[in-house]
Amino acid sequence: MNKELVLNIQDLSFSYKRENPIYKNFSLKLKEGELVTIFGKSGSGKTTLFELIIGTLKPQSGTIEKSSLSLIFQDPYNSFHPTYSILEQIKDVVPVAFSSELKGFVKELLTELSLEENLLLKKPYELSGGQLQRCSILRALLMKPKLLLIDEPTSALDNIIAYDVMKLLIKYLDSCAILLITHDLNMANWCSDKIIRLE
Repeated sequence: MNKELVLNIQDLSFSYKRENPIYKNFSLKLKEGELVTIFGKSGSGKTTLFELIIGTLKPQSGTIEKSSLSLIFQDPYNSFHPTYSILEQIKDVVPVAFSSELKGFVKELLTELSLEENLLLKKPYELSGGQLQRCSILRALLMKPKLLLIDEPTSALDNIIAYDVMKLLIKYLDSCAILLITHDLNMANWCSDKIIRLE
């Protein structure tokens, strides 16, 4: 069965300084069921690529075509508004998240993420970094994206939970593709179909 193409980057070029291009004629295709990792040192352009895909930065040349996407950022405290509960912020982007048709799916995700349902009634500052990152992952999965952009998703988690979370994300590759940024080469080698190294 042909898998849907969910990300198509062709001949992308981008630079903050003209004499020092971060990307020059960069191309990448990502299909449903694939997990591709962007690996590189700080300042190599990993997060810049996400910003180009999202549209907060514009390429100098080239094209980016993408399907519906969700994001999981490295710092979960920047992913949520500080004055609203987690539940309110999930309902903002997934209005039917706690409807009868999705309730079972939500409970399953909460269990797999080791989250108590009552945590969703709290505000971000009332949760630990690890709890909040797992809430961020919950929200992203409930959006049912075709493309999941993940920037260092497990940096706030201990090693055992980190690998459990990645196993959970990999479960959803049947219905989406994952583009992952990580500095953890062991994890990249363990979970990736392809690793792109940026210098």
